[in-house]
Amino acid sequence: MESYLLDWANLLLRWVHVITAIAWVGSSFYFVFLDSSLTPPVDEDLKRQGVSGELWAVHGGGFYHPVKFAGAPPQLPKHLHWFFWESYSTWISGFALFTVSYLWSASTYLIDKSRMDWAPATAVVVALAFLAVFWLLYDAICRVFGQRKNGDAIVGALVFVLVCAASWLACHWFAGRAAFLLVGAMIATSMSANVFFWIIPGQRKVIAQMKAGQPVDPVHGKRGKQRSVHNTYFTLPVLFCMLSNHYSFTWSHPQNWLILILMMFAGASIRQFFVMRHGWKLGRNAHPLPYALVGCAVIVGTIAGLRLAQAPAAPVSQASPAAAVPVGYAQLQPVLAQRCYMCHGEQVQMKNLRLDSAESVAQHAQAIYQQAVVQKLMPMNNATGMTDAERDLVRRWFEGGAPAR
Repeated sequence: MESYLLDWANLLLRWVHVITAIAWVGSSFYFVFLDSSLTPPVDEDLKRQGVSGELWAVHGGGFYHPVKFAGAPPQLPKHLHWFFWESYSTWISGFALFTVSYLWSASTYLIDKSRMDWAPATAVVVALAFLAVFWLLYDAICRVFGQRKNGDAIVGALVFVLVCAASWLACHWFAGRAAFLLVGAMIATSMSANVFFWIIPGQRKVIAQMKAGQPVDPVHGKRGKQRSVHNTYFTLPVLFCMLSNHYSFTWSHPQNWLILILMMFAGASIRQFFVMRHGWKLGRNAHPLPYALVGCAVIVGTIAGLRLAQAPAAPVSQASPAAAVPVGYAQLQPVLAQRCYMCHGEQVQMKNLRLDSAESVAQHAQAIYQQAVVQKLMPMNNATGMTDAERDLVRRWFEGGAPAR
């Protein structure tokens, strides 16, 4: 029953997380596009009101005319929309999903004993520390260097080094799939923390100054803008981390930390292309195409490197005589009993799946083959020590028609 309820919790939380993430990423991308596409106002009344840029757009059968004020508007509107619940709900649902999927079953999903053989409680504490320590170090870098001359370049370089170091540690301390997800959660936590600790408080201070009739301090807008720009470059790397756990050829590679860094760098480069694209059309920035080309080149290079690193398959003519012998269920059952019954037997049925009967094994033959042979996802983190010879036995059983006797 516990496994069944956890599966439902995982599904529903994942659904909520995707919905809220779409709302947050969508609004973030839109405002970055808006800032890049604004043109100086033509109307003299708008100029006198302090409008620094405007955009005319058509969507859904209607025309829209958003404007941006250089500082504060002449007066506060009656209704003012705040963009923060998209961020908070995304982080809350994501952390809940991470808890249900990984922290709750740390010994299964978080720990890889071939890397670090620590107690589940220790692994959980270290994983949570990744979220907090990365934010503290990132925030310190922004505080110390963010307002200096060429501060953006310095902050970008130092944050890149910080992300690389965290990725290397995560991939050497945790199971590969968990490490990728943890790095994504680490960066996403800093994105939400930027909203919670800097962007929204700065906006509240501006509004408080306006209500009190005081001059508006522009530093709040500058700091909020800086953190918002950081968030937009974090977005595609985080999305790659979240999606990669479905593709074991990335996180199961011996140099998985390098693959993670390269793909996140590619994501940030491609995001830079989109950030610059609209401004370049207006003649305000350098051509954005090189950034897209760099990102695509890194991705292609990573794909090629992974392919070249794979050992060539042995020719069929050189295969051992045993490889041609059909495998029946009687030969497969001892392997299942030793490697699979622990999580899919009479006592425990994770994912509501039992493999301790011939009928059930035959029913789920395709899934067994995919998980144990093709993707090598199971046993999880190879906790039960399934050998390559045993995986090959599963392959021969499946390719021989997956007999149930």
